Amino acid sequence: MADSAVRVRIAPSPTGEPHVGTAYIALFNYLFAKKHGGKFILRIEDTDATRSTPEFEKKVLDALKWCGLEWSEGPDVGGPYGPYRQSDRKDIYKPYVEKIVANGHGFRCFCTPERLEQMREAQRAAGKPPKYDGLCLSLSAEEVTSRVDAGEPHVVRMKIPTEGSCKFRDGVYGDVEIPWEAVDMQVLLKADGMPTYHMANVVDDHLMKITHVARGEEWLASVPKHILIYQYLGLEPPVFMHLSLMRNADKSKLSKRKNPTSISYYTALGYLPEALMNFLGLFFIQIAEGEELLTMEELAEKFDPENLSKAGAIFDVQKLDWLNARWIREKLSEEEFAARVLAWAMDNERLKEGLKLSQTRISKLGELPDLAAFLFKSDLGLQPASFAGVKASPEEMLEILNTVQPDLEKILEWNKESIETELRASAERMGKKLKAVVAPLFVACSGSQRSLPLFDSMELLGRSVVRQRLKVAAQVVASMAGSGK
Repeated sequence: MADSAVRVRIAPSPTGEPHVGTAYIALFNYLFAKKHGGKFILRIEDTDATRSTPEFEKKVLDALKWCGLEWSEGPDVGGPYGPYRQSDRKDIYKPYVEKIVANGHGFRCFCTPERLEQMREAQRAAGKPPKYDGLCLSLSAEEVTSRVDAGEPHVVRMKIPTEGSCKFRDGVYGDVEIPWEAVDMQVLLKADGMPTYHMANVVDDHLMKITHVARGEEWLASVPKHILIYQYLGLEPPVFMHLSLMRNADKSKLSKRKNPTSISYYTALGYLPEALMNFLGLFFIQIAEGEELLTMEELAEKFDPENLSKAGAIFDVQKLDWLNARWIREKLSEEEFAARVLAWAMDNERLKEGLKLSQTRISKLGELPDLAAFLFKSDLGLQPASFAGVKASPEEMLEILNTVQPDLEKILEWNKESIETELRASAERMGKKLKAVVAPLFVACSGSQRSLPLFDSMELLGRSVVRQRLKVAAQVVASMAGSGK
């Protein structure tokens, strides 16, 4: 395969805050394209219509642009193989699914969600991994036609070989073998006519002429399904490369439940995009000590996809802090530093809106720092004493914090109105007055009992910062409850 023909892609789902893991995979693909003089493509995979939103799509695009990544083709820039949003490609997939069914490699499944859940529960109870039991494989062609003509809801599943294993070569893991008995009869087309991720992924990669698919190792187990779909359609699969997962220092999978994972969190705290990309790029190159500070161009020059580690990429925040500090000190002129500080303060309208909220609450300008500094702080330094003025026991505050955190995650569009609505509903579910629920949240988000209006402040801080502050507050309050304070 000629280097000039290399085409790679990043295909995020707009179902939440953009994750640093997305930037990690995107950077690998970007550097791979740079190394081979190829094309880097952005595709939005929004087949999950219930969770995908335009707001999250915009956040994905904005976050990847902030990272300094540029794509040759995508939903915002167009290209010869568009559209680049799966929801806009809905009519493209069905003929491919029908071809798989017509050739005897797929079948229509009429099992209800209730029947499938009962099946999975029985399998779990028997100590077996849950997967489809093949009930609808035995339906006659006449019965299938009759039920389809009657308008009975159904999905299309793919057939899986009953013996042997799938053998393939991965660009990172080398030769891989997965037994077919471990592979489920994947749904290809949902009852609403939308393809599943697996079906759309294969068709889109084929039509967009993707030559190399580089993604996280969690997708390694899906390769047999994808290879089968390529075979069933008579298509040539791309080269697969599965990158080691990003992990916490304790080797657990990086997740927002343990640590901040949203790109927006690192933006809000004042990390430089160059430093974050430098940090992530070090996972893909071999360097000597003292050579850590690298620009995107230098990362591309040293990038070596043939020599990747299978060990987990450890997201070491201390190392990121060290790199960020070096970038601020060594790479920015005084003028550039001042410009970055102003741009950071104005991000998400924090400075402008913070000043607007502060104007009626101060008698002299010197009071501003104490009142509004929480909007810009990396760490509020919460202590048990911070909650001393809250008229609730530590146990009650902990209940509020632990209840509110998952409730706020339900919010699709993050603004003061949706935040207030959700917190009012949380208070009602807990049987508490809104004032009682707001009190510990006020301290958790601002570090003080006298500050700016809570709902406005939470909107300005952003979802990812609020998430982390509530998490830290819950840890402090839990220590109070445990010590009897």
